[in-house]
Amino acid sequence: MSVIKCKAAVAWEPGKPLSIEEVEVAPPKAHEVRIKIVASGVCHTDWTFLHEVGKTMNPQPFPVILGHEGAGVVESVGPGVTKMSKGDKVIPLVVPQCGQCERCLNPKTNLCTKNWKKTQQCLLADGTSRITCKNQQIYQFIGISTFSEYTVVPEDNVTKIHPDAPLDRVCLLGCGVSTGYGAAVNTGKVESGSTCAVFGLGAVGLAAVMGCKAAGASRIIAVDINPDKSKIAKTFGATEFVNPKDHSKPIQEVLRELTNGGVDFSLECVGNVGVMRAAVEACSPAGGVCVMVGWTQMGELTLVAEDILLGKSLKGSYFGGWKSVEAVPKLVQDYMSGKLLLDEFVTHRLTLDQVNQAFDLMITGKSIRTVIKM
Repeated sequence: MSVIKCKAAVAWEPGKPLSIEEVEVAPPKAHEVRIKIVASGVCHTDWTFLHEVGKTMNPQPFPVILGHEGAGVVESVGPGVTKMSKGDKVIPLVVPQCGQCERCLNPKTNLCTKNWKKTQQCLLADGTSRITCKNQQIYQFIGISTFSEYTVVPEDNVTKIHPDAPLDRVCLLGCGVSTGYGAAVNTGKVESGSTCAVFGLGAVGLAAVMGCKAAGASRIIAVDINPDKSKIAKTFGATEFVNPKDHSKPIQEVLRELTNGGVDFSLECVGNVGVMRAAVEACSPAGGVCVMVGWTQMGELTLVAEDILLGKSLKGSYFGGWKSVEAVPKLVQDYMSGKLLLDEFVTHRLTLDQVNQAFDLMITGKSIRTVIKM
């Protein structure tokens, strides 16, 4: 196996546009897989990593290749890899599943510890990356880097999927759709006949709406400050749309009035501590459940103690609670059988050269998901 030269979008420093560069991708080492990326979704977390460092995100290493919601084909495998081989269609995973650590054996969590610390530092298991540019090591975002035509990923962060799966759709199961959908059906355990509120209608929030519908919720109130999100929310199963800007009262008061005291389940899909508090306060005191889904690292959440004391629950959800390696192929099958919507999330298709435009579309609320075709 030899080094592959290819194009990638490199973030040289925080807050600056990504730069299209020629990079060198080394062969996979033991228990690693080199993947030809075919398609990658552009997730808000990629933008956050680039623009919120030191604000809502801890200091991060640069230069880095972002992208973590991809799908592709195995180009080669390193020594010891047995679960996949050249030519297999795969999805890289932000959460590994080794199947052997204490957490993998615990049904209550999906936070596998295999290489976790290293990939959170944007490195692979040996403490280095497989990608270089201009004789400089380039960090790999969450150990993945899908904004590159080729990448190398630890084998426990990859799952093999159905050979007929359309990669430019199922790539969304690498992060956003799995995260929101699972937050409703796994973490929140939304119940049939219940009343739900979903805060924030990006891809994660719309997937949470879809999860609430799949769980049989009777009322699903979609909440967003962008009025254009009303129609698309109903496509995914929302029964009502509420824009906080249309009301003089705080949104939690509006929701409590609409629901005779509060919703049974609320899902915060923004990653803003102010919205998290509103989501908690919108819950019914009679066993209401609030699920935190939106990503933030450094924000401090303040609550009124009595809110929890009287019987509400507050839960966190990471990657929708899915045991990644075994769950994602099943979600792919659910999409292929018509049980799960994916096409409806994709509002724009761009090339790697247009990745900065994809960020602009997202931040201005013009896109749900942009898929980058390599």
